[in-house]
Amino acid sequence: MTRDIRSTFSRRTLLRGVAGGLAGGLAAPAVISGSAWAQAKYPNRPIKVVVPFGPGGVADITVRIVTERLGDKVGARFVIENAPGAGGSLAGSRVASSAPDGYTLALFSNGTAVSVGLFKQLPFDPINGFVPISTLGLFDFILATNKQTGYTKLADLLAAAREKPGALNIATVIAGSTQNLSAVLFNTEANIKTEIIAYRTTPDALVSLLRNDAQLIIDSYASLKGSVEDKNLVALATSGAKQSVVLPDVPPVAAAGVPGFDATSWNALFAKTGTPPEVVQILNAGLQEVLVEPEVKAKLLELGIVATASTPGELSDRLTADIKRWSAVIDKAGIQKQ
Repeated sequence: MTRDIRSTFSRRTLLRGVAGGLAGGLAAPAVISGSAWAQAKYPNRPIKVVVPFGPGGVADITVRIVTERLGDKVGARFVIENAPGAGGSLAGSRVASSAPDGYTLALFSNGTAVSVGLFKQLPFDPINGFVPISTLGLFDFILATNKQTGYTKLADLLAAAREKPGALNIATVIAGSTQNLSAVLFNTEANIKTEIIAYRTTPDALVSLLRNDAQLIIDSYASLKGSVEDKNLVALATSGAKQSVVLPDVPPVAAAGVPGFDATSWNALFAKTGTPPEVVQILNAGLQEVLVEPEVKAKLLELGIVATASTPGELSDRLTADIKRWSAVIDKAGIQKQ
């Protein structure tokens, strides 16, 4: 009988991770809460990250670089599922309809914040329907011109725009994209009038610039890196509030003639509301370690991304502030909600 009782407690010990002092008597078995059990068991199968962009883009490559190392930290494989769609609707909806167990995560970006103000109603609620985990990285856009314009600094372009209102064109991708709305913000904050032309793809916008159909382009470092390095484009400014780590010789817009301008972009991981806090903590702790690794930082920097972890609270504040800011830009510009 004694052997049977000890065997029973041995199994409980292994399953629950509870140390039992059998030699001193038969103590009552410890009770483990559901959240603590989730912490002890998580993760025990692959974790899916749903990305609202197509494969090969900056966000897609970023999350693949980070989750490859994060998987090593938490002991699970990450699977990336690309679900591009207007305003991230498809990706957000897929995660919103999943179980709140930490096995289906969402990649949100400043584009998610933009979508809240751009659409009458999203099929998911990024504030109340999701819990923040951590940012993955921050990045700026580049404001660049072609050599034909003769502009060597942002002040030159601003002077030309003020001398002939409406004569200059700014090329961006898709209307309503962060790049496109950054151009709207630029016009507003600089108190200038230019024509903003939205193209389907960055290559289309770039061709327009090189033909001098447009005199300025606003896009990511990864998209314009080759043309800037080949001296086909002149980088006049970067969109963040601070000096760019990627282009240390190029001033931010705020220091080049438009005080207060800030269009910093970001990518981050979120989980569905109801996910156990211990699961969020495990993922956040792993990201805090991964995003300071020299190899990860170097790989992201090649894309123009500054590896940056955050607390869930900091990420929540960033999303809320960006929703408010970009909604104001959209309203001020009179852009119709879709």
